[in-house]
Amino acid sequence: MTLDPVTLEILGSKLGALAEEMCLTLQRTSRSLYVKETADFCCALAGVDGGFVAYPRGIGVSGFVGLNVLTAVEAAAGPLEPGDVIITNDPYTSGGLATHLTDIQLIEPYFHEGRLVGYGWAFIHCSDIGGRVPSSLSPVNDEIFQEGLRIPPVKLVRAGEPSRDVEAFLAANTRTPEANLGDIRAMRAALATGRDRLAAVIAQHGADTVLAAQKDLVAYTAEKARAALARLGDGTHRFVDYLDDDVVSDVPVRVSVTATLTGGRLHLDFTGTDPQVPAAFNIASLGRVHAWITTRVLALICTLDPEIALNAGLIGPIEVTAPEGSVVNAVRPAAVGVRHAAASRVNDALGGALGLAAPSVLPAAGSGLVVPVVVAEHGPDGENVQVLEPMVGGTGARDGADGVDGRDSGISNLSNNPVETVETEIGVEILRYGLRRDSGGAGRWRGGCGLELTFRVRGTGSRLLARGLERMRFRPWGVAGGRPGVPARLVLNAGTERERTLGKIDVLPLDDGDVVTLLTSGAGGYGDPFLRDPAAVLTDVRRGMVSAQAARRDYGVVLADGGSAVDEDATSRERASRTGRAGPGAEFGPERTAWESVFPADLVDRLVAALFRHPAAQRSRLRSRAYARVLEGLPADFPREPAEPAQAEAARARLLDQIERLDGRTP
Repeated sequence: MTLDPVTLEILGSKLGALAEEMCLTLQRTSRSLYVKETADFCCALAGVDGGFVAYPRGIGVSGFVGLNVLTAVEAAAGPLEPGDVIITNDPYTSGGLATHLTDIQLIEPYFHEGRLVGYGWAFIHCSDIGGRVPSSLSPVNDEIFQEGLRIPPVKLVRAGEPSRDVEAFLAANTRTPEANLGDIRAMRAALATGRDRLAAVIAQHGADTVLAAQKDLVAYTAEKARAALARLGDGTHRFVDYLDDDVVSDVPVRVSVTATLTGGRLHLDFTGTDPQVPAAFNIASLGRVHAWITTRVLALICTLDPEIALNAGLIGPIEVTAPEGSVVNAVRPAAVGVRHAAASRVNDALGGALGLAAPSVLPAAGSGLVVPVVVAEHGPDGENVQVLEPMVGGTGARDGADGVDGRDSGISNLSNNPVETVETEIGVEILRYGLRRDSGGAGRWRGGCGLELTFRVRGTGSRLLARGLERMRFRPWGVAGGRPGVPARLVLNAGTERERTLGKIDVLPLDDGDVVTLLTSGAGGYGDPFLRDPAAVLTDVRRGMVSAQAARRDYGVVLADGGSAVDEDATSRERASRTGRAGPGAEFGPERTAWESVFPADLVDRLVAALFRHPAAQRSRLRSRAYARVLEGLPADFPREPAEPAQAEAARARLLDQIERLDGRTP
């Protein structure tokens, strides 16, 4: 390193504070509910190489620290000069900086005496960027063109002068022009804050010192990240998880990761992951060490070394193999609007693989879903599109600690919206917003409970969107004997003659008085539930996390005195009478067990490999056809209804036949 440790520490603190102040400026001056309350935004300082050298710790979206602005900068036409600001939202032309079209990115080059000294970066999730549906994003979109206005990297501001033409295009291609332009102005204010604060740091320490600090800070973090990963030891570990389906069919989407640790370096190989799908679940990683396929690793590094700085050095020890044309490295024009659903499953697969290396550190699966519940309504001033709540579930339990109830920061640390603000901004009445009892996976350490959101629609012509609905079929898995969490549910008009249980939805029309209930999945438990302290079970019952019935059924704890005390003798007898409890591995639940009785890992590996030997444009059709033929003869509700042994055996034979056909071995 160039700088002495004391100077480097001082500059690291100052640049980190700069990034935090940028975020505060943005949030305090923003217009939309999803930015000012939910906090789906961030700001950072990037070095001259485009990687982030200072990233906020306590505000904004934490998972994007590994992104890089340089591809977007180089794609913008013409040389850069002071006062320029670049705007983009297109994943494919920004080098993966933008991850879907509703994430608007701004980049400003910072100069000192004509010399480039870094870049300011800000992004917000806007309420709407045009496209086929209100809020722009729907799981059934099959091309990015349906998801809204694509903005390649262009100059929004030239030498301090805003481009009115670009602003006009933006305003004309959204249902929420005032909110969008207000948030863009807030981002520009944040960038100005960063510019001024960086100038003050340079005035005190000099440009050469600040530029040297950019390199040294990243290099030091990379060194610490390698040291943290080296504590896990060398080894190769594989894990597979699934999205419930690809929305255009009932066929699950497979995510496979093999994690190889060698001397503090980590290689992630996603070979075996399904081809990209004709739906919006794809991730445009461009085959890079991208935020959406490394978030769990960065969280692990920060857990192993809580004092490590947040900057581009965190991804220094990581290498990625992501087959081109797969769900985790989709090629244009694949739709990517609901990429966070796939990222959640990548997160779980990474957690499973790395948990094999560090079982005492990694938790069981979290709830595995992020569902922005959107209501769109027509008002006197045009269409009003708002996110009521960004719904998640719980955090997975780990060795020595229960999961967190109703909060899962696996890929997102968004805040909830205050009920009063929601009811002010949109025509709904919130009837219940709280924890979902009996949803967390049982274990010696209980998985975090999911959430319930129930609201009544006020007014006609409203529409519901709930992108990211997942874990409705395959449960969040438990670890070391811990049980899986309870699946998610979406219900319309529950408890009435008009009750409907819904699956993944596109745009659902709502009538005045309709009541919508979303129950998110609970997280997986850790350890044998019968080893849980009965007093902890009693506390859960008293707090409403666990029912008295579940206490006995799942934990073998019998309550007395109307549920106010533990019956110690009855509990001992109940626990002694139970046999055949789960073993030390992951417990996935009956649905996944049934699925893999027909689709075992080795055969699906061969199926995926065979699909990738065909042209990319044909893979989705061939995959759907192969699965349809294998599923013939199985129960209609498979895998919720398991196959009989003879049915499963016949289906595996059909699967082998389909693999051979794809390989050209049979006509």
